[in-house]
Amino acid sequence: MSTATKPKHIGRNISRIRELKGMKQEALAMAIGVTQQTVSNIEASETIDKEKIEEIAKALGVTVEAIENFSEESIFTFFNNFYDNSSISGAQGINTNCTFNPLDKVIELYERLVQAEKDKNEYLEKLLNGK
Repeated sequence: MSTATKPKHIGRNISRIRELKGMKQEALAMAIGVTQQTVSNIEASETIDKEKIEEIAKALGVTVEAIENFSEESIFTFFNNFYDNSSISGAQGINTNCTFNPLDKVIELYERLVQAEKDKNEYLEKLLNGK
């Protein structure tokens, strides 16, 4: 029995990565300077020349190796591990370092309130003295 691995379908890998990035064929086509039909043909091709893969990888924001070694299983494993572990360490990811002192802000607000009251009292005294 033969256990030969089937060759990677580079075009399908490009298509899946593009879809995962939320990019349409038209957007990828514009990024690499070809038509949407050309992108469709590239994604249907099993093999693609190295220069074109490099250009597409740059447009997608991934490495050539990511395109060549892409597998659905690795993506699912990554997301499952990422989201499973994120709930465990969720509290550690919260940034509690304030760049300002909240108490200073309360004092500043109170001082403005006191000043507004003083201004209001002065205005009312002027009105009473004017009569």
